[in-house]
Order: sequence, then structure tokens, then C-alpha cells
Amino acid sequence: MQNIQDYITKNKERFINELIELLKMPSVSADSAYNQDVLNTADAVKESLEKAGCDFVELCETPGYPIVYGEKIIDPKLPTVLVYGHYDVQPADPINLWDSPPFEPVIKTTKNHPQGAIFARGACDDKGQMYMHVKALEYMTSTGNLPCNVKFMIEGEEEVGSESLSWFVPRNIEKLANDVILISDTGMIANDIPSITTGLRGLSYVEVEVTGPNRDLHSGLYGGAVANPINILTKMIASLHDENNHITIPGFYDKVEDLSLEERAEMAKAPFSLEKYQDALDIQSVYGEKGYTTNERNAIRPTLDVNGIWGGYTGEGAKTVIASKAYAKISMRLVPNQDWKEITNLFKNHFESIAPSAVSVKVTPHHGGQGYVTPIDNVGYQAASKAYEATFGKTPIPQRSGGSIPIVALFEEHLKSKIILMGFGLDSDAIHSPNEHFGVFNYLKGIETIPLFYKHFTELKTQ
Repeated sequence: MQNIQDYITKNKERFINELIELLKMPSVSADSAYNQDVLNTADAVKESLEKAGCDFVELCETPGYPIVYGEKIIDPKLPTVLVYGHYDVQPADPINLWDSPPFEPVIKTTKNHPQGAIFARGACDDKGQMYMHVKALEYMTSTGNLPCNVKFMIEGEEEVGSESLSWFVPRNIEKLANDVILISDTGMIANDIPSITTGLRGLSYVEVEVTGPNRDLHSGLYGGAVANPINILTKMIASLHDENNHITIPGFYDKVEDLSLEERAEMAKAPFSLEKYQDALDIQSVYGEKGYTTNERNAIRPTLDVNGIWGGYTGEGAKTVIASKAYAKISMRLVPNQDWKEITNLFKNHFESIAPSAVSVKVTPHHGGQGYVTPIDNVGYQAASKAYEATFGKTPIPQRSGGSIPIVALFEEHLKSKIILMGFGLDSDAIHSPNEHFGVFNYLKGIETIPLFYKHFTELKTQ
């Protein structure tokens, strides 16, 4: 292949500037106020694929936001790689905790990114990582180094559950036919320790509502005599874990796979410093399920966390009321074999059963997805490993992730393909948080590594 390092060096500033322009677009799928911005971003992604060398690109209408589909078919007899990514981003709230405006990208150096990082919402999740694939395609088409066919499927609802994608995929199986699916929406251990994600946790996301009296009440006249929904909600939530931080929902662990001591020992080989982990988060100690290490807790064990809780008066000053209602949003990260719909029902039944008669409870499921594990003996993983080894000079470590990409299991179910998770972000990149960023080194290294995946995958599939 023509030297890709030379190509990247020549086009580095353009690559960065193009990503910055994409990051300026506030494509927040969760907030309808940004509806037009999301649609404008879909148009921008479509245009970028056309310029990168796709022969055919279209905006596929769905019940929600459009899916950008593109393809470059050089020979139907050759293997086909399907690239998945998303152009929507998380809300930027709380805005006041950002050091710079979330949709005004800036480049700053950090401890983990001495060559600079782009700070903006969506920089790492997933615009930066998705755009690596667009620029990798540009390199391959402009230099005549595309060894196989490629298709792109870039959606606009990943951050709100990919509902339209779940509608789209089973209706377009022939269009999306492929030999492997390539996704960069995960991370790696460190810039000098490459890794490939081999497992993802599933997800069940619910909202709960606890209702007491028919209106807010004076806390002096009614306090102690009427149930306070906020007090009760917090007690109910607290009861969902026992003293060992074990989840107390009956049946929750019935299908959880217990990894062997040998498998746990292999996981433990990944470099990890508990001291650095705590320092990075400004915490004195870690906290979690008894009997498991930190890396096991956030990868191979299921969890339950409150993502938001509110009710009553939260404005400036005092207002002495007993709120009529209290609310919480709760997510459960699941491991393979746990069915998210079954877990949602278990949660709903349990949460309703522990409510005292003085209040009523409503549980509203939002979205979810299955966990996923990919074997490391398939040609897709082997091609990715060879690509990382060529650009990083080290064999990547297989690693399970604590995150969730619900559509991964959907892809395997309908498209019958293995999914390769080639992520280039770092844990410190603050995805979903204020000051999200993506290293310039990581962005360019992704563009350098992805074409080598195509090369090795084609060779392994056709040998």
C-alpha cells in the first residue's frame, strides 16, 4: 500500500479541520430542539462519504432520524466490510461544567494527550471515531488501495436507543449484506497499549415515578402524617443493593455467566493501576460488588445505577413542601445471556412490589439491548490484530468493555456477521461528560490503522 503515513502527514490539518466543522453541529438526538441540527448533520455525513469516494450514497428515511447509507463496490466477488457509526451526540448538560463551549471545538494538550486533543461534545463518541473511517476510505480510494467492497451505515439515534435502526436493519438485509461489520465506538487501554474490545454489556433503561398526595403539601402541616414520595423513592432505590453491593431483584442473576478462574486470570493480565485510576477520578477508594476486581466489576458483572433523580423544590432559597411526585432514571448494565426485556420486567415487578401502600409507582421502560461477545479466533479479529500490530508495534490485548452498543447483537441476529470493535478512544476522554475530547494522535492513528484492517481481512478471506 502507498505509504499512508505520508498521506496523513500531507492532509493532517484538513482532516482535523473537517472533523472540527462536524463537531460544531449540535446533533443532540435526545432533545427535539435540535431536530434540524441532527438533520443537517446527516446531510454533512452524506456529503463527506460522497467526497471520500463512495459511488452511491443516500439518506434512508426511517420513523425517526435518517440513516446515511453509502457503498463502494469494486467487485461483487470480493469480501464486503460494513462500517457502522452514529452522527448523533449526547446532550451537553451540565453546560456550566465545560471549560469551553461544547459545540465550539478547541484543541488542548492533556496528560494523556500530549499531542493535543479536540474538546467538543461528540469528539470521541462517535463523530471523531466515525470520521476516521470516512478519511480511511478517502485514502484507499484516492490512492487505489481499496482491496475490497465497503458499505457505510451511519445512524442518528444511537444515543437514544437506536429504535429506527432496529426498524431499518431487518427491512434491508440484502442491502446491508456483508462479510464483517466494523465499528469504532469503543476505546483502548492506552496510546501505547492497544486493545480490541471483544465483549459489551447489555442495557436496560427505565424511568420510575412515585406519587403520593394529589398536590404538593406544606411540610409543616402535613409532615409526618403523609407519605413523602422523595423519601420513599430514595429508600426503595437504596434497597436495590445489599451490604455487598449485590443487586437484590429476585431472578436478576439467574442467567449471569460466572467466568472461570482461568478466564479471570487472563483478564487480569491487562495493565491496570488502581492508584492511577483513583487519582484520575479524584476518589479515595473504589466501590462495588464484593468479590470482584475493578476491571471485573465494570466489564463482566451486571450493575444497577441511578442516572438522575428529582422531585420537589430545587430552586434558590427554601420552599418547605412535601412533593406530590418523585422521579428517577435507572440503568442496568447487563452481561451476555441476560435478556434486557426480561430484566426490565423483573425490575418493574420488584420495584412495584416494594412500594408501601401510601404511594403509587409507575415504571416506564425506555430502551435496552443485549450484551455481546465476539470470539478472537475469527478472521475479522485476526485482521484487526494484525492492523494494530503494524501501526502500534504491539499485539493488541483482547478486552471486554463495560459499555453497551445495543445494536451489536441486533446486527449478528439479522445480518449473520461477526462484529469487530476497533476503538481508539481512552477511558479519560470523558464521553457523556463535560469536556469530552478525542486525541489528535488517536484520530490520526485510527485513519492509519483502518486501511490495514481492510488489507488483512481481504487476504485472510481470499487465501
